[in-house]
Amino acid sequence: MHTLERISLNFYISQTLFPKPELDKIVKEYSLQLVLIMTTSQDIDQIESVNFDPKQYDNAEINSLDELPNEVEMSLFEHLEELRHRIFYSLIAVMVCIAGCFIFVNPLVKILEFPAKGVKFLQLAPGEYFFVSIKVAGYSGLVLASPFILYQIVQFVLPGLTRRERRLLGPIVFGSSFLFVGGLVFGYLLLVPAALQFFISYGADVVEQMWSIDKYFELILLLLFSTGIAFQIPVVQLLLGNLGIVSSAKMLSGWRYVILGAVVFGAILTPSTDPLTQSLLAGAMLGLYFGGIGLVKLTGK
Repeated sequence: MHTLERISLNFYISQTLFPKPELDKIVKEYSLQLVLIMTTSQDIDQIESVNFDPKQYDNAEINSLDELPNEVEMSLFEHLEELRHRIFYSLIAVMVCIAGCFIFVNPLVKILEFPAKGVKFLQLAPGEYFFVSIKVAGYSGLVLASPFILYQIVQFVLPGLTRRERRLLGPIVFGSSFLFVGGLVFGYLLLVPAALQFFISYGADVVEQMWSIDKYFELILLLLFSTGIAFQIPVVQLLLGNLGIVSSAKMLSGWRYVILGAVVFGAILTPSTDPLTQSLLAGAMLGLYFGGIGLVKLTGK
């Protein structure tokens, strides 16, 4: 028998057998039981009406990657104030590193002069070597301070990145730093000696090799830093692939244009005009490009 029917029957029997004072007490008890039964039945109906869909649960987990963790509302003025502080700290780090490199600038100059074997360097104007020292210390200090500058950039953009984008942040920062240093090493060990050997051997029987130290360091520093920038190609590919902008198949399909672009950029980025240096840089860029396609393919993009 249903619970409600049983309670109604008991109430009818009690009404015929008990006097009125006791009947009022029984009515209160039965009313309380009816309220509890109705409330419990409604809760059960609501629980049974909930449909659990595993696909919706998976989608919710995926969508959580596009959320901003620990989102904090900031006004435009607060963003600008934080940017000012980050830039100020970065400039302090750069100035400290430049000052430290200027103290040890003579050993740095000797290291950069090493690839030009058999060449005599001249100071052709008053204070020329002093300005060369400032230039060498400036480039060297910028390289030393670059990890701290990257840290300030990451701390500034981190609150505006989703969980999915934060997963890419670490590999991109460390990969970019590693490739930039690799570009400097590649330029110092291969590109600079190749370019200098070309210039030294060309017309060696006609002219004596005595170079302006200012012009030499303009060539060397630009060549090294252009090589470091060119080595950022895989980082850009990995970023574009994981953001869904360009797939690995699309990158591979445009290999003809990539070869043409590598030759053009090799001629633009290298301050020297010899074909050997341009070919080495273009070949390195092509190798990095196709290596970047492999990395994007490994990530499933």
